[in-house]
Amino acid sequence: MSEPKTFQLFIDGKSVDTNDHYDLVYPYTGEVVGRAARAGAAELDAAIAAATNAFAQTRSFSRARRAEILGTMSRGLAERRTELERLITLHTGKPVDYARAEVGRTIALFALAAEEAKRFGPSAETIDFEPATSGAVGIVERFPIGPIAAIAPFNFPLNLASHKVAPALATGNTVVLKPPPQCPGPALMMAEVALGAGLPPGALNVISADPPVAERLATDERIKMLSFTGSARVGWALKERAGRKRVALELGGNGGLIVDESADLDFAAKRAARGAFIHAGQVCISVQRIFVHRRIYRDFVRRLVEETERLPVGDPMDERTVVGPLINREAADRVMAWIDEARGAGASILCGNRRLGDTVIAPTLVELADRKLRRLRVWCEEVFGPVATVEPVDSFAEAVEATNDSPYGLQAGVFTSSLEHAFDAFRRIEAGAVIVGDTGVYRVDTYPFGGVKGSGFGREGMRWTMEAMTEPRMLVLNLPSGKN
Repeated sequence: MSEPKTFQLFIDGKSVDTNDHYDLVYPYTGEVVGRAARAGAAELDAAIAAATNAFAQTRSFSRARRAEILGTMSRGLAERRTELERLITLHTGKPVDYARAEVGRTIALFALAAEEAKRFGPSAETIDFEPATSGAVGIVERFPIGPIAAIAPFNFPLNLASHKVAPALATGNTVVLKPPPQCPGPALMMAEVALGAGLPPGALNVISADPPVAERLATDERIKMLSFTGSARVGWALKERAGRKRVALELGGNGGLIVDESADLDFAAKRAARGAFIHAGQVCISVQRIFVHRRIYRDFVRRLVEETERLPVGDPMDERTVVGPLINREAADRVMAWIDEARGAGASILCGNRRLGDTVIAPTLVELADRKLRRLRVWCEEVFGPVATVEPVDSFAEAVEATNDSPYGLQAGVFTSSLEHAFDAFRRIEAGAVIVGDTGVYRVDTYPFGGVKGSGFGREGMRWTMEAMTEPRMLVLNLPSGKN
């Protein structure tokens, strides 16, 4: 490894250091690979003030100027993609091939934002439908709301930050971004690229701060919206403190997957194994609970175990690796404890349940033969690790009911050849999206992504987020010449 780098803060267009630093660790080896500056109350206040001041400029930017900045940012990120990929893998343990995909999606996301900035505009509102308003013309325009607080998690430190930053800039807002403490580098690089692309100083600020300081992002009245992706505990607590500001929460889940008796078992098994264990299951939409029709259950489980055991596990710098380390040893300890709890309660361990290092756990499939085992944490809570449960069901209706038996509702997957079952799942599964023909580990950056129940509320997806970050304002032209 190269000499550890120090990552500073980025406030009002400048890198800012503090006297308080903390170590950044490579999850696979535990080696210190960097240091990061920690913001205090003064730095956070400066970042909010900078975003507030910059909004006086960005709110009046033309669509052409917003689009030009975002397009230039897309190209700027592409020029630094190798560095971004390495930072993501080194600081989060994400397999390098998956990190490469994350950077590619981010580059495309800013290009998409540039195009949407051109299209996202006024619309006509019909208001002359009665004699009293005859001749009146209505126009609706959407205006930026002001500084946005964005909080992103470690598992997608660049792309999930971009899902907040890109639509904010596309609509003329400014941002105070809190990146994940484990991996602040990609967000800082994004801010540097933005400044070079012509974004005014203060329009995008990046600060790393501990929770007692970062909570100001929820309570400060200068912040007009809080967009948070992370744990349910933290997200709901921030919402309670946010007062009257807008809030969007994406809080994860324990994704259900239904394998119907008409499914292509080979394809379903391959997709299920990857969907459950890529990035060691540290994906909010990862497959966690698999429901299989009893008629095909044994045949499918055999294939699923084979596919799971084929997944390359270990060094995230290896191009072949699919299952890398968990973010730290504490996370690995918790996952192993949940597996032990399941085994002690009578669940069968079909594969895995091996620790391959401090932070690496072999992909583990837990079979639940008794519905009473659904009280186990590996079933009813979010594991956020390389563990999935599998169990037989007697009907498609039972599978839908079991999928809904969860405090979460982010995304669900369904493998079926029945159009009737596909639409039945869509209508009855309580989730933000139902993916037919694949697992819930599926996302296109344009569609409304988000969940229900404990998975949060609000939607991300370029145009959907742009709407959330703007307010409609009505212009009425009451034209006497048009009255008849």
